[in-house]
Amino acid sequence: MVDSSTIPFLSLIVFLPLAGALAIAMLPRAFSRWVAAAFSLGVMALAFWAFALFDLGAFGLQFVEKATWIPQFGISYFLAVDGISLPMVVLTGLLSFIAVLASWRLELRTREYFALLMVLETAMMGVFTSLDMLLFFLFWELELAPMYLLIGVWGGPRREYAAMKFILYTMVGSVFMLVGIIALYFASGQNSFDMTVVGAQQYALSFQLVVFALLAIGFAVKIPVFPFHTWLPDAHVEAPTAVSVLLAGVLLKMGAYGLIRLPMGLLPDAAREVAPILVVLAVINVLYGAAVSMVQQDLKKLIAYSSVSHMGYVLLGAAALTGVGLQGAVLQMFTHGTITGLLFLMVGLVYNRTHTRNIADLGGLGARMPTIAVVFVVAGLASLGLPGMSGFVAEFLVFIGAFPVWQWATILAAFGIVITAGYLLWMLQRVFMGPLPERWSNLGDASRLELFTIGVMVVAIVGIGVYPSPLTDVIRLGVLPMVQRLAAL
Repeated sequence: MVDSSTIPFLSLIVFLPLAGALAIAMLPRAFSRWVAAAFSLGVMALAFWAFALFDLGAFGLQFVEKATWIPQFGISYFLAVDGISLPMVVLTGLLSFIAVLASWRLELRTREYFALLMVLETAMMGVFTSLDMLLFFLFWELELAPMYLLIGVWGGPRREYAAMKFILYTMVGSVFMLVGIIALYFASGQNSFDMTVVGAQQYALSFQLVVFALLAIGFAVKIPVFPFHTWLPDAHVEAPTAVSVLLAGVLLKMGAYGLIRLPMGLLPDAAREVAPILVVLAVINVLYGAAVSMVQQDLKKLIAYSSVSHMGYVLLGAAALTGVGLQGAVLQMFTHGTITGLLFLMVGLVYNRTHTRNIADLGGLGARMPTIAVVFVVAGLASLGLPGMSGFVAEFLVFIGAFPVWQWATILAAFGIVITAGYLLWMLQRVFMGPLPERWSNLGDASRLELFTIGVMVVAIVGIGVYPSPLTDVIRLGVLPMVQRLAAL
């Protein structure tokens, strides 16, 4: 383990947004967005700094912070990152800053809105850095309240329904997860919630399968895996643009990360037994999500179902249980976060100008908003896996990692790319090409702030697509110990 003795990077990354929320609550309302921007920028800078300092010559956990919290129950304050979690920390820092910028013109209850964004960032960062199971669960649950309020207060016409559906689904999943965590705590016999301690114990296969199922249900809801996905389109359609960016970019990744970190990481025997089921679910996600996207008329709902499809690739790579497959799964988590985040930003820019997301009502917008049209096309091409962009690198690694193990499943999942190209290119043609309706003749293009916001995302997508090694080298260090443990069984 690499200690974090000089600068407590992870504690700062986790709790600095919470300090920002307190500052927002105490300062005049006019300063809310500026305080949120400053604190989220600071967290993003710390995340990138930690990424730059990550030791590529050392396996295992780095930036470790550990202290006894509740000794009688074996609960500790244990924060650390490895090659799996550090990219998610960077992604969360980036998208949280982008979400603040994307909310700059919001006028409704700005103090409460930006404070909730900061609390949400603390919860998300805590999930990705916690190595104590109970601490992980506490941060997991902390995320529910701000997300529920952000959708329920600042969302669209059916915001109460969408917010209630989101919290009911995720809380039911959390109940299963908590039961699985408690079962592991008692079965380990170590009086500890430490993941490194619990994962080092031997368990009967029957016990592993039961606990794997309990944990997997909780994470499957968040990913979301078919048939637990129905909350996602409603939440996306009603959520504000910035909240959709975080929902698709980070919250879905919490589910995939949790699946890899807990049931697959702690219960390797069960992971091998359950892998065929995960592969079937992955293929269903890919093809079902893509097929349903094809018939959507609402721009946001189209992108929401595309997220269901693309998270299937994460599940496929993880279920391969190979180094390349897992590497591709983690990279897909990162790249999907940036690409889908950009897609939701672009939908928000179109909606802010036209006040409609109905594809049939749009058309020819490229003549009035050429920059928005070009960036929307770039995001669409990245989503369908065009070479030179980050989506291609991630999907390529998933396919070459999964094909030796699951040939037919990989071939079927690859057809998802064809369907993705169909619905995205068709959507872009209907929205931006053709004659411009008279009512859209006075629309404007992106502002300077909007150009900066979407430009950062484009740089991240193209940069990783052209030169992915800095990210893939870090991810490889995280997945290799897990693969070695699976192979040793």
